[in-house]
Amino acid sequence: MRGTRYVAAFTRRAAIAGASASLACFGACAETASTLLVTHSAALAHDMGPTHVERPERLRAILSALDDARFANLVRVEAPIASQEALLRAHSSEHLSRLAKSAPFGDYVRIGPDVAMNSATHEAALRAAGGAIVAVDAVMRGDAKSAFVAMRPPGHHVTRNTPMGFCFFNNAAIAALHARAAHGASRIAIVDFDVHHGNGVQEIFWSEPNVLYASTHQMPLYPGTGAISETGAHDTIVNAPLVKGDGGSQFREALASRILPRLDAFSPDLIVLCAGFDAHLHDPLGGLRLVAEDFRDVTLRVMEIAARRCEGRIISLLEGGYRPQDLARSVAAHVGALMEA
Repeated sequence: MRGTRYVAAFTRRAAIAGASASLACFGACAETASTLLVTHSAALAHDMGPTHVERPERLRAILSALDDARFANLVRVEAPIASQEALLRAHSSEHLSRLAKSAPFGDYVRIGPDVAMNSATHEAALRAAGGAIVAVDAVMRGDAKSAFVAMRPPGHHVTRNTPMGFCFFNNAAIAALHARAAHGASRIAIVDFDVHHGNGVQEIFWSEPNVLYASTHQMPLYPGTGAISETGAHDTIVNAPLVKGDGGSQFREALASRILPRLDAFSPDLIVLCAGFDAHLHDPLGGLRLVAEDFRDVTLRVMEIAARRCEGRIISLLEGGYRPQDLARSVAAHVGALMEA
């Protein structure tokens, strides 16, 4: 894909044009595949510093793995810039303004203890959110059964007002709220298997009765949230914390005992996955011991419920995973499972 020029701000007109172009490309080739791959070269230009673990090599490794012949039937589209309307469903206008004004034209600017921007970050973040929206549109319209959004920066830590944890916009929250506003989805489930708890998703939907947030994650670990006792105002928050050293058997038990029964009973219209792969045993930021097959397994288990409850509708959004070679293998196992629908 061709590189894109940095955009300091965005307009509704540009967002609509970008979305229309991506969906037109999708419509031209959608008949041959059930899974959509959404990405954009802007995500490769976002950089928080040469030694930072959330670096462009993560996405390069993923895209290289997905270039293998077994993924030839993936329908590939570019992520558009998200509209301000879509972003404001999850974030305050002050948050949007702060990010737009903070974007540097030169080197890096730090906007939080673990969040920095370069000249490409703002566009990349806007397109990560836009990719989630395009994925929702395709799946809710029946153009694809599932979609994987291979974009960075990630999103599940950012709250309504505060960027944190390498995240700028909460892509999962934006996707869920777009599904409701644009497609009438009344019940949306967000399942998060990143090694870190998605505190931002939990905060945004704490008082929401019709959005289920269910997470497996390591505790204690950043950001310090995600206890079993955190259940939300309407008992729609389901946390299943694991401890350092837990592996596939403990992960599957947490899914079977806490996450999957609640997901099934919730009977969602759409399932959004916060697909973090930093629970891998070699990841530098976590202490769990999962392998690629575990990510395939959780994908298939969620797909079984999706087939029964919401006509198979799943969108998956890339979150963590910081050892590129293991991230690529794990994503390949995950996307390969999605393609089996």
